[in-house]
Amino acid sequence: MGLLRNEVKRQKARVKRQKCFRRVGCWALFFIIAAPSGLVLYGADAREIVRRSLQIDENNEKIARNYTFLERTEQRETDNDGHVKSRKSKTYDVTLLEGSPYRRLVEVDGRPLPPKDEQKEREKLQNNTNWRRAETSAQRQQRMAEYERSRENQRQTFREVLQAFDFQLLGEDRIGSRAMYVIGATPHPGYEPRLRVARFFPKVKGKLWIDQQDYQWVRAEAESIDTISIAGFILRVAKGAHLTIEMEHVNNEVWLPKHVLARASARIALVRKFNGEYEIDYLNYRKFQVDSRVVAAQEIN
Repeated sequence: MGLLRNEVKRQKARVKRQKCFRRVGCWALFFIIAAPSGLVLYGADAREIVRRSLQIDENNEKIARNYTFLERTEQRETDNDGHVKSRKSKTYDVTLLEGSPYRRLVEVDGRPLPPKDEQKEREKLQNNTNWRRAETSAQRQQRMAEYERSRENQRQTFREVLQAFDFQLLGEDRIGSRAMYVIGATPHPGYEPRLRVARFFPKVKGKLWIDQQDYQWVRAEAESIDTISIAGFILRVAKGAHLTIEMEHVNNEVWLPKHVLARASARIALVRKFNGEYEIDYLNYRKFQVDSRVVAAQEIN
């Protein structure tokens, strides 16, 4: 049991590190572009459009828990001219394991894992499966509470942005066959952040494409208009960093992430300068089935 506990602790620490960029560098940046405005164009109120979009997204979150998917991340370091100097990629299979997500590494740099590493990943999955199934009621409640707390933090950020930005309805556009409202967002003068993640809200502007039919946001762009400090002076993101997020309609029932691209110039610990891109692709969405979890566990034996 001691080995299982140690493995679970390592898995949690690894997931926490992997989530850091997405929370602060990607998803948090996206959250800032949802904000209010009193401008009316073509009879539509920008603040009301955004408010409805946020409500829809919370409903999406509940349905999204029924899906498993592949998550491919790629980090590219570029020179001052934008030429790629190095790239690293990883692909994870993300599924629901006893009520909360589990990410299993399946590819590195576009290639399947070597047999030895694949076996290690299978053993990690087996250990986590055994641990979660052997949890006491109190341990399970604590694990699920931690997961729900992270989701609630995300919802609080959504609510905060309604106070952090002014919105302007810029016009209309189309993505594929769907008609979109195009809304620009700028920091609200005098806004005082109430959440730690909201400290950089006044330093970002953005644009949002919202579906006119169901009010789901389908595309989002954000750009830093000043230097952003993350974790004190450990990481400083320069003005001009850019983020794009795209969603897709899956099974005609839910909008789920499709593509994320972040470009930034940053300085790490005020010493090392980094120019690069971070890209995430979400692939192969499929409805979660209890049987698929059981089969995966059997395959390890």
